[in-house]
Amino acid sequence: MRRTNINFIIDAVAFIGFIVMTITGVLMRYILPPGSGHYSTIWGLDRHEWGDIHFWISAVFFSLLAIHLLLHWRWVMSVVAGQPREGSGFRAGLGIIGLLTIIALALSLLLTPVEKDLTSRGASIGSTHKYEDTEIRGSMTLKEIQAATGVPAAYIVESLKLPESTSVNEQLGSLKRKYKFEIIDIRDTLNNSSIPV
Repeated sequence: MRRTNINFIIDAVAFIGFIVMTITGVLMRYILPPGSGHYSTIWGLDRHEWGDIHFWISAVFFSLLAIHLLLHWRWVMSVVAGQPREGSGFRAGLGIIGLLTIIALALSLLLTPVEKDLTSRGASIGSTHKYEDTEIRGSMTLKEIQAATGVPAAYIVESLKLPESTSVNEQLGSLKRKYKFEIIDIRDTLNNSSIPV
């Protein structure tokens, strides 16, 4: 196969990958935004599954760009070096320093430790609400949440618009699947409650 055909195929596949990567990025940012959970889907895929697709397309796109650069390496080097003249070594040196700086900045994102905000959606740490230190898990029941926070289970049922017949002894994980809400919705309900502590 001629080099021109190989270049065309790589560039065409990279362009398609770029389009799909952009579309999945927009999809995750605006259509299935953070917090949309596992119950909002498009084509049967939730936000996290689209994120996996986005990642692998990005990896393929990056690989294709690397191959593209390798196929055009002589041209890249001639542009960086320019016509041999006084000072062209300085120009090449600046190009290498710029490339190394970009790589270092990109790697710093991977090496920086993750910071976690343990407050509920940035709520005030100095708050006196009893429930802000309570961990809400899918294995808990509404009755257990009531015991831990002092917020009545009936209030949580009403705020989440669950049927009045909802059992306070049923686990949250089961209720989540049945009524399509998230744990963050319960935390919001607790944060918005005006129950005195």
